[in-house]
Amino acid sequence: LSGSGVPQLVQPMIWDYAADIDVEGKVQLIEKYRRCGFSKVWFASAFKGATGANQSLTLIGHHLRNQLEWLQVASRSPADVLEGIALTGWQRYDHFSVLCELLPVAIPSLAVCLQALKNGGYSEKVKENVEKLLGMSNLEIDTFMR
Repeated sequence: LSGSGVPQLVQPMIWDYAADIDVEGKVQLIEKYRRCGFSKVWFASAFKGATGANQSLTLIGHHLRNQLEWLQVASRSPADVLEGIALTGWQRYDHFSVLCELLPVAIPSLAVCLQALKNGGYSEKVKENVEKLLGMSNLEIDTFMR
């Protein structure tokens, strides 16, 4: 692969939407990519649309934990390897499926995930920032937003 010239033309993206990703496995995968000549990698997380094909509401806690896991991968990887994180928000599982988790119900999840990534983690201050930004009195992380 390193002799093909491909590592100078593209940057791989590592996708995982789970709330409990294999952090050590991802760190090892990044090292394999580096040994092949890739100098940068991207991560792909999700703020909605990755927990079930017929999911209507977004469970913020699942997606928040996904961001926090990716932050762990980033902190355990070489400082110069991460090019960025693609925060995805899928609307359907395939072109034949019905829409799931429409954007309006997922905006609180998007705000929490963006703030967690921006601040390098989640805290009461991050929660308060999101509540203030969205004009909410109580952000519900581990239950479905009402």
